[in-house]
Amino acid sequence: MNGTIISKVKYPSPNRQIELWEITYMSNQLKVKGLLAVPKAEGCYDGMLYLRGGIKNVGMVRIGRIIQFASKGFVVMAPYYRGNQGGEGNEDFAGDDRFDAIAAIELLKEHEKVNRQRIHAFGFSRGGVMALLTAIESKEIRSVVTWGGVSDMFLTYMEREDLRRMMKRVIGGSPAKFPKRYVWRTPLYKLEKLTAPVLIIHGVKDKNVSVEHAYRLEKRMKELDKQVESWYFEEFTHYFPPAINRETLHRLCVWMKNH
Repeated sequence: MNGTIISKVKYPSPNRQIELWEITYMSNQLKVKGLLAVPKAEGCYDGMLYLRGGIKNVGMVRIGRIIQFASKGFVVMAPYYRGNQGGEGNEDFAGDDRFDAIAAIELLKEHEKVNRQRIHAFGFSRGGVMALLTAIESKEIRSVVTWGGVSDMFLTYMEREDLRRMMKRVIGGSPAKFPKRYVWRTPLYKLEKLTAPVLIIHGVKDKNVSVEHAYRLEKRMKELDKQVESWYFEEFTHYFPPAINRETLHRLCVWMKNH
């Protein structure tokens, strides 16, 4: 079954209050891997699906980051996505890999420390499109945060010449050749099905994922009368200074818990 844990291996945790495990779990008959961070203190916690950016070893799940979220009172599951770190299958790019995120929801729901009614999705960069697609597919997501997140795969292809070869390889070709494949990977076309509120965080000077992705998402959400909030940072790029990063992480965790 999707979300069934096949194996879990204890991972060294930099925080004594947080247990860390590398998990192998089922996703559409594939054994995929990810990291699970669990507060040691007794209690019932919100669950968080942490959806990484990048592809392959670029943008891989950072232990320090998921520990930060877990220390705010979340049980955090961070899929590596199929085809990564020994996981089965071939990595996609906002395609079938969405099912790895959806399966991870089931994993969180079954965890003894998770309030199964309160599971959130957080995505950074490429993870932003993953979080939106996951919440569109699963009504069980309580809230969505997309930070520096992709929302339009056509726009990514246009803006990122350095990613075009990879996108053609993974998706099968360009948007001109296979427009339906890019539509399927672009949540803007399916936001009618989204029920979770969305928080958009974006640096206006972002060159990796332009702020236009955030503007398009916000505009479409408002057109559909969906619940959306936006935090734009005029002076920042894809990466925020450490102090602002920590402060923003704290604020978004409070926002999540209020939904």
